[in-house]
Amino acid sequence: MRTLQENGTVTPLRVWDGVTVRVVHGDVLSMAVAELAPGIVVPEHRHVNEQIGVVIQGSALFTAEGKTVELGAGGTYRFLANVPHKVEAGPEGAVFVECFSPVREDWKTLEPADSATRWPE
Repeated sequence: MRTLQENGTVTPLRVWDGVTVRVVHGDVLSMAVAELAPGIVVPEHRHVNEQIGVVIQGSALFTAEGKTVELGAGGTYRFLANVPHKVEAGPEGAVFVECFSPVREDWKTLEPADSATRWPE
């Protein structure tokens, strides 16, 4: 991977139906632009990675630790390692920028996505 590149040159990868990520891996963390189709539900899941992100477009309902909160553009979230969480994209979909530590090794084998990306427009 090049040190500097435009987001549009990073191949979108399919995580789930309706969820794509464009990922940059470093030595100790991964950063992703995640795009969720309108109304898509990311099922409850957990991972060994701490996850911190910001909504940059659209909105989503985030559920973790018995609480559900709707976040729009500018909203931030944090999930510690192994904390179950679920996300439901709003009616216009959502775009997040997320960081994971340690590196998302499981995402290094994802297949390219079929759909075009939404951000940047």
